[in-house]
Amino acid sequence: VQLQASGGGLVQAGGSLRLSCAASGHTFSFYDMGWFRQAPGREREFVAGINWSGGRTYYVDSVEGRFTVSRDNAKDTVYLQMNSLKPEDTAVYYCAASPIDPSWIVKMREAVMDYWGKGTQVTVSS
Repeated sequence: VQLQASGGGLVQAGGSLRLSCAASGHTFSFYDMGWFRQAPGREREFVAGINWSGGRTYYVDSVEGRFTVSRDNAKDTVYLQMNSLKPEDTAVYYCAASPIDPSWIVKMREAVMDYWGKGTQVTVSS
């Protein structure tokens, strides 16, 4: 699976951005999808995940209520709508895919994903 994230940029605190991740190479609906981020000097961390059908989502506590993950299997794309952005959300954001797995939330939390895209920079100014 090839993944290409886009939609990053510079935004003021309180603003919004929508990230997209386009997938190709395999049947998109066979994969659970996740968003991760890495800030300078910090380890990559899980942000949000969505199961293969879009029927279940999972978020890290720090973004719960502000970020929304969704997917369109007809367009082979997963999205991350980010609202009420804070300076601490500044990071490179990555999308990742892993084959359908009942333990998909555990895999997301541990960032054990099979395919990773190149990141897109999100910078939130105060």
